[in-house]
Amino acid sequence: MTIDRSFLKADLWEQWPTLETDQKKGVPPPPVQKPYPGDAQLIELMPPHELTVGQMPLIEAIRRRRSRREFTPEPLSQEELAFLLWATQGASRTGPGPGDLLWRGLALLRTVPSGGARHTFETYLVVRRVTGLEPGLYRYLPIEHALYLVRPAAEVIPQAAALWSDRRLLADSAVVFVWTTIPYRMEWRYGAISPKLIALDAGHVCQNLYLACEAIGAGTCAIGDYSQGKMDALLGVDG
Repeated sequence: MTIDRSFLKADLWEQWPTLETDQKKGVPPPPVQKPYPGDAQLIELMPPHELTVGQMPLIEAIRRRRSRREFTPEPLSQEELAFLLWATQGASRTGPGPGDLLWRGLALLRTVPSGGARHTFETYLVVRRVTGLEPGLYRYLPIEHALYLVRPAAEVIPQAAALWSDRRLLADSAVVFVWTTIPYRMEWRYGAISPKLIALDAGHVCQNLYLACEAIGAGTCAIGDYSQGKMDALLGVDG
């Protein structure tokens, strides 16, 4: 079996001075957030500065961090969900950044690191048990710190059940976080180096979810064993 591992190699950076990217050509950067329907009814989440959950000391959250595959039947509160979303993809500042960040086309800083602050991810949620939220498929809007319902539960839950080999995890979980990537956000600046940086960024986001879950006494487990085609169809993305 032959596997192409070239995108993982550090020496890709040797090509950086000669890479032709859209940023170097003066092409404007892509939007930092995927558009949403004009008629979408946004569900505002508790602002980050008002959150009271997640006060566990970081050292304790790191000490407790585990992949947990058994969940209680209790729902998450909307405040807890707001905290998890803010911790994984929330905006810490919008608008131009200081110094050299300006020339990167930066418009949004978040609670997780990203190569060149490009932040390629969009967050979808399969919601089953969140107090005050109708079950279904949602998308998180970090600029607005809000959700909107993409598809209702009747269309989503049966379809989602076939995505994972371990169907019990979905059936027992209150919420499933799904991250998609818009590669061009990274490619605009980094060209051929982008796949490596996107993969690194995914780890930053997922680890923040683990630590944030521990901080509120919730469990989570990252799952890579899923059907890509069925997932794309569920979310309505092009894969």
